[in-house]
Amino acid sequence: MNKFLAITFLTAVVVLTSCSDVKRKPGSIYMPDMAYSRAYESYDDHSKLKEKGIHYDARPVAGTIARGKEMPFPYAQDAAGDTTNYTLSKSVPNPIDSLSVVDAKEAERLYLINCGICHGAKLDGNGPLYKDGNGPYAAKPAALVGDAKYENMPDGQMFYSVAYGKNLMGSYASQLSKRQRWMVIKYIKNKQAAAKASK
Repeated sequence: MNKFLAITFLTAVVVLTSCSDVKRKPGSIYMPDMAYSRAYESYDDHSKLKEKGIHYDARPVAGTIARGKEMPFPYAQDAAGDTTNYTLSKSVPNPIDSLSVVDAKEAERLYLINCGICHGAKLDGNGPLYKDGNGPYAAKPAALVGDAKYENMPDGQMFYSVAYGKNLMGSYASQLSKRQRWMVIKYIKNKQAAAKASK
């Protein structure tokens, strides 16, 4: 019995000493940046990173598309007096090549809510704010149908105008998502094509 107690006691001592908090120091690490990751969560406090000399601004890398963003537009707004990006925007094609019946109705709704007040339901520049010159807005808005300037304007340049504003028209970037802007432009182009076909 004493031998059994002695063996049990020695086993318990060995187990307890082997499970103690012994810090092991490896001689070398093959890839230390993988062993000790510098990964950070997007919504963590990043102020401590600058103290460590790590630059992190929580923005997507240039040339990449952030998750949830779609249909990027490659040109930023021009500085005052510059028209470089406005001119370059002519080359940007509309990523929406056709509208389904549901999308066409939605595009029409978006146009009437956001654009029709100035450009009119018939795209003739005679919206409620102008009313043949009798409305509260003295300057006639652009006629999107019937004016060769706007009928020949490329989709990308229209997108630029809607996104950043142009002349007296303000930006609609806060009212319409990029997809919605492209849908409205496709709706306008479809109306322009229909008007030309009916002549």
